[in-house]
Amino acid sequence: MRKQKGFSLIELLIVVAIILIIAAIAIPNLLRARIAANESSAVSSIRTINTAEVTYSVGYPGVGFSPSLGALGPGGVGSSCPATGPLSTAACLIDSTLSNATTPAQAKSGYYFAYTPLASAGLNVSYVIGTSPSAFNVTGVRNFCSNEDGVLHMNAGASGSTPITAGCGGGTWPVLQ
Repeated sequence: MRKQKGFSLIELLIVVAIILIIAAIAIPNLLRARIAANESSAVSSIRTINTAEVTYSVGYPGVGFSPSLGALGPGGVGSSCPATGPLSTAACLIDSTLSNATTPAQAKSGYYFAYTPLASAGLNVSYVIGTSPSAFNVTGVRNFCSNEDGVLHMNAGASGSTPITAGCGGGTWPVLQ
């Protein structure tokens, strides 16, 4: 009698089934971990913007808070600070990836941002910064916002939601804890 070499079909099917069971357990956990990392990055980005806004308002008292999110950065996507130094239109306080993450296509870590300054007597005296996942339930599941008080708020996102541009706070936007 000749001795067989290799594995039988049953043995191979059992190994494949075990691998599929492990993958079915591991992949959802991996996706949840990725969403949590994206949400953490979005919260960190809003904190960075809040800090940059305070710095901007002190550096350019004739303007107040920045007129746009792009004004906090160096300029367009991939640009660097002007050789002449920071300007009120390109303050170089945040990186170009964050300052240009204003559409789902240009999202930073799966989130995109909307910025709204509120002017009074020629000065930007207030602002609202909001962020939403670029692909709900893929890159994130919560929306975040803040304004000049620096307190972060969140709410449960929904498919097709866009970043908030006014009214950050209240019952529908509880404080992030």
